[in-house]
Amino acid sequence: MRLLRCEDNGRITITTFDDNALPQYAILSHTWGDDADEVTFADLAEGGSKHKSGYKKIRLCGEQAQQDGLQYFWVDTCCIDKSDKAELSLAIQSMFRWYQNATKCYVYLSDVSTKKRKAVGMSTEFPWEPAFRTSRWFTRGWTLQELLAPSTVEFFSQEWKKLGDKMSLKLLIHKATGIPLKALEGTPLSQFSIKERLQWREGRTTKNKEDGAYSLLGIFGVDLAKVYGEGEAGAFGRLLREIDISQRCVQDIRSTDPCDDKKRIEDTKGGLLANSYRWVLDNTAFQQWRQKPDSRLLWIKGDPGKGKTMLLCGLINELQNSILQRNLLSYFFCQATDSRINSATGVIRGLLYMLVDQQPSLLSHVRRKYNHAGKALFEDANAWGALSEIFTSMTQDRGLETTYFVIDALDECVADLPKLLDLIVRTSTSSPRVKWLVSSRNENHIEEKLKSIGDEAKLSLELKQNAEQVARSVDAYIDHKLSCLESLREADLRKQVRDELHRKANGTFLWVALVMQELEKPESWDPLAVVEEAPAGLRQLYDRMMEQIQRLSAKNVDICQSLLCITAVAYRPLYLAEMGSLCRSAGRATIVAETVRKIAAMCGSFLTVRDEQVYLVHQSAKDYLSDKMHAAALPSQGEIHYNMFAQSLELLSNSLKRNMYHLVEPGCSIEEIRVPDPDPLGTARYSCVYWVDHLYESKTKFLGRSSSSLQAPDVVDNFMRKKYLYLLEGLSLCKSVGKGVVSMEKLWSLVQEIDGQDKLAQFVQDARRFIMYHKTAIEGYPLQTYASALLFSPKRSLVRQLFQHEEPEGISIRPPLSGGWSACLQTLEGHSLGVNSVAFSHDSTRLASASYDRTVKIWDAHRGACLQTLEGHSHRVSSVAFSHDSTRLASASYDRTVKIWDAYSGACLQTLESHSHRVSSVAFSHDSTRLASASYDRTVKIWDAHSGACLQTLDSHSYRVSSVAFSHDLARLASASGDSTVKIWDAYSGACLQTLDGHSYSVYSVAFSHDSARLASASSDRTVKIWDAHSGACLQTLEGHSNSDLPFILATQLCNEDVDGGEQSLHHDSKISVDTPWISINSQNMLWLPSEYRPASWTASGKLIGIGTGHGKVWIGRIE
Repeated sequence: MRLLRCEDNGRITITTFDDNALPQYAILSHTWGDDADEVTFADLAEGGSKHKSGYKKIRLCGEQAQQDGLQYFWVDTCCIDKSDKAELSLAIQSMFRWYQNATKCYVYLSDVSTKKRKAVGMSTEFPWEPAFRTSRWFTRGWTLQELLAPSTVEFFSQEWKKLGDKMSLKLLIHKATGIPLKALEGTPLSQFSIKERLQWREGRTTKNKEDGAYSLLGIFGVDLAKVYGEGEAGAFGRLLREIDISQRCVQDIRSTDPCDDKKRIEDTKGGLLANSYRWVLDNTAFQQWRQKPDSRLLWIKGDPGKGKTMLLCGLINELQNSILQRNLLSYFFCQATDSRINSATGVIRGLLYMLVDQQPSLLSHVRRKYNHAGKALFEDANAWGALSEIFTSMTQDRGLETTYFVIDALDECVADLPKLLDLIVRTSTSSPRVKWLVSSRNENHIEEKLKSIGDEAKLSLELKQNAEQVARSVDAYIDHKLSCLESLREADLRKQVRDELHRKANGTFLWVALVMQELEKPESWDPLAVVEEAPAGLRQLYDRMMEQIQRLSAKNVDICQSLLCITAVAYRPLYLAEMGSLCRSAGRATIVAETVRKIAAMCGSFLTVRDEQVYLVHQSAKDYLSDKMHAAALPSQGEIHYNMFAQSLELLSNSLKRNMYHLVEPGCSIEEIRVPDPDPLGTARYSCVYWVDHLYESKTKFLGRSSSSLQAPDVVDNFMRKKYLYLLEGLSLCKSVGKGVVSMEKLWSLVQEIDGQDKLAQFVQDARRFIMYHKTAIEGYPLQTYASALLFSPKRSLVRQLFQHEEPEGISIRPPLSGGWSACLQTLEGHSLGVNSVAFSHDSTRLASASYDRTVKIWDAHRGACLQTLEGHSHRVSSVAFSHDSTRLASASYDRTVKIWDAYSGACLQTLESHSHRVSSVAFSHDSTRLASASYDRTVKIWDAHSGACLQTLDSHSYRVSSVAFSHDLARLASASGDSTVKIWDAYSGACLQTLDGHSYSVYSVAFSHDSARLASASSDRTVKIWDAHSGACLQTLEGHSNSDLPFILATQLCNEDVDGGEQSLHHDSKISVDTPWISINSQNMLWLPSEYRPASWTASGKLIGIGTGHGKVWIGRIE
């Protein structure tokens, strides 16, 4: 970004700054005069601009900036080189951010004068007001973002007299523009509808018609390539499509809205009391974190019930009210009892959702991957790897101002907490504009991960001075709660109750809250007795609550215990209707929602009901109940899980069927579907998503085949064979197909442990492949479960065979699909460009991939999850190799370097620089002590793998070297070259032992046999040769490979199509058409096409459609 500066001698100079090192600056907004009158970049560079009339406003802007203590300022006429089209396009894209980040924006109104005298009878306060309201500035397209983006906007007349600012003049601006006052006051633009924001540009014009759309990019936070000449309709059409995709992306990011979670927590706990948290504002550790730029992480830790969550709620409010408008605040509340908000991935999704909601331009970091992967980006096995990479990229965005991240209850993040802690520590050190505020219990594993932050970044609620502050806050909380009790109007009684509560509370908010719930009950007519009988200490209070439940009738004890146990092990808070269905047992009817509410009220104060969902009052209550289960005072967790599994399967067996929402169109999108009332899945949603998890957690009981579970595998087998397809539709309607994939993986791993259940294992294996292959279609379009998923499954698929009766009538495919599933188990997606090289670790647990996108990714070889993304190369990465002890990874790049990485942490250990051209291949020796690299500079280098020292340079090839390999006995090294030869070297001395001639074109790969006796080489001459590694004799030449780049012709009964010519189509008066990825009839989507069945060319005639794919398949469909 170029900025101007007024020098002492009166000259205006121009300086270029990196976006990461921008000083504070002012920015000018104005309307352009004639092009000849405006000062351009070239004018300013040549120093001949003072004679132009446009120079005056530049000088006035600079003088005003100096008066406001700003050295630098920006003016669009001369800070952009408009002769450079690339620079102009980038400037248009950056304009909103530049105005947004300006310390002050000066608006120069050349058509508003302060010299005009007030007319007699004029009702306005100032004579310039009519001219202000009708100023040309309010009619120009680009000035809309210049008004809304900056936090401070000051208006000046043609004489450069200050008229006021955006706040003082907001009523006048509102009348002139129709823009809501809230938008002028700084409410995030995303809070206004698309329709409303589009209306703000009405009456505004631009010089180029397309700029009407381009000037709105910042208003909507989207990127759009500038295509001048496409016309206004074309530009707005593309803009609206881009807005629609961005909206869907934001909706898909959202798994929960942390703002709603915060409100729910505050309401559930009776509201936020300012006196309960304000003491922290004066705490030294908090003030240091708040004020010092290099203090980027503060950890608040304390025992259960000490009020950490409400403390953070208060601090969030304080930050919202005190931070600058351009700063961002994003927060998340973990809750162990809800699987949606108890994982590292869930935390990152919540933080990202709040970020892009406040600053939509940050969505570009998500869109780069979302455009390729869709909603699966946030839910599949690779979600953490992708989202953590996006998050890190976002925290390093040049347009990001100081951003505050707050996470409550880290100890309740039960999935992948170590990864989350690593991310927090890493970004707190690598991102200077990021500050973290986190809370948790005092737990050693968190302490270990955060040990690097130092004691000054920890705020312990147990330290004496802090504990005293907490105790005073608890006392204030007691006084507040007692003041609201009708039964304590008498002052003496209230004082006695208060004193007793103060004495017993022991600085624990939760203890007070639980006792207060007892006092609020109608039967608590003697409040002093209630408080005196309440035992001091949280656990003792829970014991008393449990004793009260035990004094109920036997039937009520049974149902209360059932409710408590189910709530304690459930993966998310259950709705009343779901709880009523899962609480039923043999001989007991489903319990209606209102009855569940009454039963929850009988459970002491363990449970609370909010928004029709049943919650445990606190994580400590869950811990208490879990301890009771372990101590056999309640049924064991395994038994509860098993009962929930059994109830879920019975419930699903009675609920699941085809087309439960009575959808009409087979191509109906999940986004178009509205849940009917009553919801056919209302009682079964939880069971649909989590039944396998409960089965898995009870696997000891399941695998033990006790008398109560003897038939369990048979029950699962029967359910899967009768209901599996309907279960997939249910998962789609619940928007949980991604979770269904994980569930089938769990079920598959479980059934493999059962002896004598081969048929069940075979079916689950097939069901697993079925959902993995058809996930995209089923996830987006529930009824494609019965169309695309069945028709494009192998004919020997057990799922297809059992549910053949559900296939759509009148649709057939020729030739028939292959008999079984393909050998492909997983497709790992994450690289943004082509992949050049892959390598397994020698323990077979990880896979590394090298890409044109300049990164290396390390994947979990079983789950397909991305574990690490290694960044550091400045050009495409050509080769990767694991050391044989699997602890290190080497990568070769076209940037002429080799990097050695820690294969677990992802840290770069060494960068080896010595090659003078691209590095094409790397290989470790089998003792992991040496590393070989091959290069286009015609050399092979051997390195010490620990020190990084270059030990040998082998330089006998006459053309680029493309591949290297060590023999397994460590003695020799082979290299393949574009000079058509293979060379065998002494791996220690570097002497060339053999030159193997025989190939007629470039040799691109070599590999030794495991006994080191033979060597294989692959060549562009379409042969593989096997050589005697000692004598150099050619033992075999393997022929049969063909050139994959040859064009091919597709022939069908309908027509011949040259696929190499790109996407073509021939139509013969057919109502059938292809609108990728759909086959449509009369423009109605009928059949989703999996990626390998999509056309490079297609033709339709009557009831037939012929499709030629891009990789040589031809198939014909008949659609009646």
